[in-house]
Amino acid sequence: MTLPPAGTGRRTRRCNVKKLVMTAAALVLVLAGCSSADSAPEPSAGGAEAEFLDAYDLAGMDAAKIIDHLDRLGGGERPTDFMASVRPDELVLSDGQRDLALDMPADRYYLSVAPYVNQTHECFYHSLTTCQGELTGEDVEVRILDEATGEVLIEGETTTFDNGFAGFWLPRDVEGTIEVSYDGLTGTADFSTTGDGATCVTTLQLA
Repeated sequence: MTLPPAGTGRRTRRCNVKKLVMTAAALVLVLAGCSSADSAPEPSAGGAEAEFLDAYDLAGMDAAKIIDHLDRLGGGERPTDFMASVRPDELVLSDGQRDLALDMPADRYYLSVAPYVNQTHECFYHSLTTCQGELTGEDVEVRILDEATGEVLIEGETTTFDNGFAGFWLPRDVEGTIEVSYDGLTGTADFSTTGDGATCVTTLQLA
């Protein structure tokens, strides 16, 4: 099975409409770096989605396309004026004044994995604009297994993005393991694509 492109696939409330609201709490999110399970803002319904996306050169993109675009950026290419946080059911964008929540695909779950050798950071919800992993632009072998069925969901070689992560679109409601091999080193980590699962795996140490 070949790896799908990254742009193709704690508890948060699913929204049925796109949401935009002015909020001071968003400033905390912007300054926080990688998101914890407790740092979710509370965007509410509004009608300025297109204006928000256009302001940050994201016009015409849905959640999956925005994730694919932003997760591949690194260094000086990353936007510094807003945060993009991947949740199980939403992609939350915040510029410190406004929050916009876009629905994630109903049948796919985005999981970002940052294998490391020496250095990592705590993360639960992946930040597309601030999370940084150790291994950037490195070829790694990845095997992702559904623990319940034994099915191999992903198997093959991929290259980590400039932010040190590799992103995968997986089926929802799956629990299993991720195995990564790199330069003679191997590591594993558990994952879950349930509604209260993490979207950011930074615990996979290679040894």
